[in-house]
Amino acid sequence: MKNTFWLILSSLFLLMACDDATQKETTFAIINPSTTNTSTIPATKLADYWYQGKAEINSYDLEQARYSDVHPGEAVLVFVSEDFLTDKQVKNDNYTNKNSTSILKNNFLRKFTTGIYDYSIMTSVFTPADTKQFPRTTKVTISSQDWCGQSFMQINQQKNKYKVELRSYFESEGDKDFTMDGELLEDEIFNRIRMNPDALPTGKTQLIPSATIVRLMHLEMQSMTATITKKAYNGTDFKGDNLVAYEIEYPALKRKLSIVYQKEAPYIIEGWTDKYMALSQQPLSTKATRKKTVLSPYWQQNGAKDVVLRKDLGLTTFE
Repeated sequence: MKNTFWLILSSLFLLMACDDATQKETTFAIINPSTTNTSTIPATKLADYWYQGKAEINSYDLEQARYSDVHPGEAVLVFVSEDFLTDKQVKNDNYTNKNSTSILKNNFLRKFTTGIYDYSIMTSVFTPADTKQFPRTTKVTISSQDWCGQSFMQINQQKNKYKVELRSYFESEGDKDFTMDGELLEDEIFNRIRMNPDALPTGKTQLIPSATIVRLMHLEMQSMTATITKKAYNGTDFKGDNLVAYEIEYPALKRKLSIVYQKEAPYIIEGWTDKYMALSQQPLSTKATRKKTVLSPYWQQNGAKDVVLRKDLGLTTFE
């Protein structure tokens, strides 16, 4: 059932469209990165794209910087719309609570090996579509597992602050609860690209680095000064026409993140590079390159026969 929120989002995109009559409606099924002339949907239909009862699943080849090397792996971005309770900040399960709004959720999974052992990192980001009433992402969670142990962090937006809970097996991090200023979160950038990249900030701004980088670099979670640029992509790492690079530099971290996405709606993310000083104090670069994108009600595809769909995405199977 469409709710008021997506109607608001649809009207926002209507304002963005200059000449809707010249644009064609298309239906997405499978989008391959090797296709240079990928069909697009008009911005006016973007709300319909996100609210059709399916999730968008994107698979990526991953080269992950960790320790003193770059390690092979895979990444998955799962974008899906949900109804979200603004008071409890959890999914609306039974619709008895009226404090509900539509959000775009991104489940961001990374799996990679470091020598003999492996890593699994998952970040979930919950961003309301109504950016006027809810200008900040409501919630972010991250869990990280490797053979040393595991850690978990949850960030909840409360008025103009974020409440943070950290649980870690490292003594120096321990179990902490604290608050931080409600600046823009790097983790929500991926969602906001998919919703309306024109609304993203550029120039010098305060930004809270991604929870994944904070975990991997063992940093304190806090706002930092970043310089952001947006320009046409002219590199060779990612294929496609009309690509845009959204680049974030953190001088204090000696880090540069570049997210490359399609200029036309639905603004599919072709990949990203992330260069920073590794724990070995060497500059290393992570890179993710899109393999395939599908629209799928994956929660219904959990039988043994459905593993073929995983193969179609080019993801690891255990057969």
